[in-house]
Amino acid sequence: QGEYCPSASQFLAPGVPTEPEEPQSLLQRAVSVLQGSYLDSSQQGFQYSQAVLVENDVFLSEVRPEEEQGGSLGIWRTEGKRGCFSHFKARKVCQTGLRVNSSSISTLGDPAKGVYISKHADCLHPRPWYHGKSGYIVICKLIKGKVRVIPEDYSTTYTCPSPGYDCHVAESHNHTSPMPSPCQAFEQSQCYVYEVSGGSPAERPRQVCPYIIL
Repeated sequence: QGEYCPSASQFLAPGVPTEPEEPQSLLQRAVSVLQGSYLDSSQQGFQYSQAVLVENDVFLSEVRPEEEQGGSLGIWRTEGKRGCFSHFKARKVCQTGLRVNSSSISTLGDPAKGVYISKHADCLHPRPWYHGKSGYIVICKLIKGKVRVIPEDYSTTYTCPSPGYDCHVAESHNHTSPMPSPCQAFEQSQCYVYEVSGGSPAERPRQVCPYIIL
């Protein structure tokens, strides 16, 4: 769900221009992306008020060669201490990128060595949505690269980034009910993305790039 954002400049690096596009056109395109990613196709309760395109020369200059061929889209939610969406964190991720140690999730890998991004825009929290919830959502361009499918690990021994791979996703599960619980759906819809350079994990994986904020 969205909250009015008064100025695009709040979310961009200093001196970085935005791509010329009609605000309503950008909003329609962003909403189409979000609705196309819903896990529950009957979900009609979300309303979005404004979209801002993120253009950051730092991200564009660091795109890896294979990323220029395109990629998918992922949804990253800005999270406060109580699960509320935060204007501050939304602005920060659009200026500096999505960095390690930004998630409390650890089922697919060590959050200190990679980042988590959600695949479904209606499944951004382990608890159900409630009426009146508002805040910010960041759509990211995501290059999955070489994907490793692993079982979720709920122990305190975190899974490390896998050599030769770029991300981890959860194994598919057969559910007896049509829809998993909100907590199950949230955990199973995560993508754990990392970049290892010189034997050390990058603080900001370059294959995740903030694209649009709503």
